[in-house]
Amino acid sequence: MTDTSHKQPDGDTCSSPQEIARLTKRIHKPVVLVGLMGAGKSTVGRRLAALLGRDFIDADDAIEDAARRSIAEIFDEFGEAYFRDGERRVIARLMEEEHGVIATGGGAFIDPQTRALILDRGIAVWIDCDVETLVERTSRRNHRPLLKTGDPHEILSRLIEERSPAYSQAPVRVKSRDGPHSDTAHAILKGIEDYLS
Repeated sequence: MTDTSHKQPDGDTCSSPQEIARLTKRIHKPVVLVGLMGAGKSTVGRRLAALLGRDFIDADDAIEDAARRSIAEIFDEFGEAYFRDGERRVIARLMEEEHGVIATGGGAFIDPQTRALILDRGIAVWIDCDVETLVERTSRRNHRPLLKTGDPHEILSRLIEERSPAYSQAPVRVKSRDGPHSDTAHAILKGIEDYLS
């Protein structure tokens, strides 16, 4: 696994337009961002897609569009197992459509079938993030079904422990901390470059 620490764009990142153009030509699969809620997958994903000159799609948005319900409503009405089944089908469709960058929900990569699909058909990138940053970011909006049942710090700490073994199967890992999301996007480019080399 390529573990790219979060740093400012410099000689250790893939940051010049020429380097990015060369790398883009070598990427023949969707880049699929995985990690916990609040890690910045959607925001970073948009910046990454812009750098690569490819399109971006958020799997959670695609799920809500297909279901004509919010994810919170799907959880409330049908439960998590039903949601994960629909999530898997939507992610499979998005990968078949060959989108450039796909951001997934926090639990998508935990499902063994969804994880196998992503690892086979995409380049999985784990955006890893410390719990304090996750708590701060997720507190900005009250739409996370898994955080409505207790203390967010405790829940996120438990999710990190439970989910890290699955996330660690992603071939590229990047640390996200407070700071510009473009730094994380450039670090991902470097991680993908190392992975493909």
